[in-house]
Amino acid sequence: MFPLWDDQPTRRFPFITIIIIVINVLVFIYQVSLGEGFNHFIYSMGLIPYEISHLTDLYPPGPSLLYLTIFYSMFMHGSLIHLIGNMLFLWIFGNNIEDFFGRIPFILFYLFCGVVAAFTQILFNPNSTIPMVGASGAIAGVLGGYLILYPRARVTTVIFFGFFVRLVRIPALIFLGLWIIYQFLYGISSLSVSSAEGGVAWFAHIGGYVAGLISVKVYKILR
Repeated sequence: MFPLWDDQPTRRFPFITIIIIVINVLVFIYQVSLGEGFNHFIYSMGLIPYEISHLTDLYPPGPSLLYLTIFYSMFMHGSLIHLIGNMLFLWIFGNNIEDFFGRIPFILFYLFCGVVAAFTQILFNPNSTIPMVGASGAIAGVLGGYLILYPRARVTTVIFFGFFVRLVRIPALIFLGLWIIYQFLYGISSLSVSSAEGGVAWFAHIGGYVAGLISVKVYKILR
C-alpha cells in the first residue's frame, strides 16, 4: 500500500512541515554533491548505535558530541527513494499534526519522537555499526499521533494486485494499524539478523510510533 493523500482538512498553512521537508531535501542534495564522499558523510554524521551505546567515536570521526548524530540523522537519507517515501508520508500526515499542535509544539513533538525512535533502535541493536539515517522514526511519531486524532479520516492509497493497480480510500485506523503491525512483524524477524548487516530500523519506527501515540494523548489531556 502506498498513500497519496488524505481527506482531513487543516485550518492553517503547514509552514513547519514544509520547512522540515525542504531541510531534508537540501541535506540530501548536499550529500549527493559530495560524490564519492556520500557514504563517508553518512558514516561520520549518521547515528551509529555502537557509538552511542559504547560512547566511542568510530572511524570516520563525527561531531565532538556523539549524541548530536541523533538529530543530524533525522535529516539525512540513504537514497532518493528513501527521501521521497519519507517526505510523502510527512506531507500527507504531518500537516494535520502541525495543525493540532501549533508550530513550536509540533517541532518539539517531531524531534522528541525522533529521539525516542533512535534510542529504541539502540536498545534493541546496541552493537550495530551500520549508520541509521532518515526521518522515518520522527515521521512514525506523526503517524501514531494521526491515528489518535483522526482515525476516521480516509487515506487514498495505491494498492497493487500483480499487474493491476487500484486507488482505494482506506480509513486511517486501518491504514496506520496495518502499518504498525507490518513494522512489528519485520522488527521481530530482524532480531535474528546479524547486527553487522544493514536494513530498515524497524524498532525505530515502532518507538517513534508509540511516542507519537502517547504524546498526543497526554497533550490532549493537558490542553
